[in-house]
Amino acid sequence: MRWIWIDRFEEFVPGQRAVSIKNVSLAEEHLHDHFPGFPVVPASLLIEGMAQTAGILVGHARQFAEKVILAKVKRAVFHELVRPGDQVRLEARIEQIQDAAAVTQGVIRRGDTLVGEVELVFSHIDQNISGLQFPEENFVFTEEFMALLKTYTDRDAQRISL
Repeated sequence: MRWIWIDRFEEFVPGQRAVSIKNVSLAEEHLHDHFPGFPVVPASLLIEGMAQTAGILVGHARQFAEKVILAKVKRAVFHELVRPGDQVRLEARIEQIQDAAAVTQGVIRRGDTLVGEVELVFSHIDQNISGLQFPEENFVFTEEFMALLKTYTDRDAQRISL
């Protein structure tokens, strides 16, 4: 995970559910180019936030031993725009987890307003049956990522236990 888009976790129930927060700021460069003069968060970045939230949840379910990658956006529906100054809450839930893959359901909210619904499929590529070879090291959950995650969990230990 080379780019962390979410700001923090508010809830984390291992193997079940995770809730993360993203604060949207006009300081984010992509907002200036997407719709000049009318900055909105692209839907693809909202999907990215959900993929990171759900992907960390799926990775944690296997103690980060697997390389977990987003395999498919099964469904993504958006009802509202997200703009600078907004805070979005990304709620991910594991629907199904097996050796080769996991399916998650998620909702994105701004306050009480439903912004979007996202269903994702993740692959545990160490368990792939395609015969493709992948590097031995975990290039998804790197040592750098795990150190960063630890700083979040140490700071928020009273609220979240990963």
